[in-house]
Amino acid sequence: MSDGEVGGSARRQELLEAAYGYVLERGLADLSLRPLATAIGSSPRVLLFLFGSKDGLVRALLARARADELDVLDRVRRAGSAGGPRAAADAIWAWLAAAEHRGLLTLWLEGYARALVESDGVWEGFAARTVRDWLGLLDEVSAEADDVDRTLLLAVLRGCLLDLLATGDVARTSAAVDRYLRMIDERDVAG
Repeated sequence: MSDGEVGGSARRQELLEAAYGYVLERGLADLSLRPLATAIGSSPRVLLFLFGSKDGLVRALLARARADELDVLDRVRRAGSAGGPRAAADAIWAWLAAAEHRGLLTLWLEGYARALVESDGVWEGFAARTVRDWLGLLDEVSAEADDVDRTLLLAVLRGCLLDLLATGDVARTSAAVDRYLRMIDERDVAG
């Protein structure tokens, strides 16, 4: 089993879930094993034993976050197959804008940004995989759109998400996403 895999022993899984909850609240920046271990009822030594290293733990946490991301993508894929591209885009934004997902999305943003400046090691490929995952989903639910349209939709969603995470302004960012989607709808009808 690699360091990034989510599975493993029951104790490893239990501590991974507890550590995941911890980083959803506090992020990965300046993650220190001692405070983490104390907060989740373990010790740094046990964490090192179960995950091999701090980097191994971070890889496992990123894999755990990716599992949540892939679950979201699957739910959105189902919404898109049932209602088309607009339904998929609406489902994506509804999920992104939901307050209960802020921790995961902040963690995702942290991983995405770190992957841009630390392109090897723990963060290697994180941002690129995320883009491929989301573009793949958009390709599946909006096959009539081209790569540029899908890239633009992803950029609008990601940009509005960044604003939402920074300001907490759900109404403004949701209105911006809705306006963009209506523009696309109007263009498609006129075209």
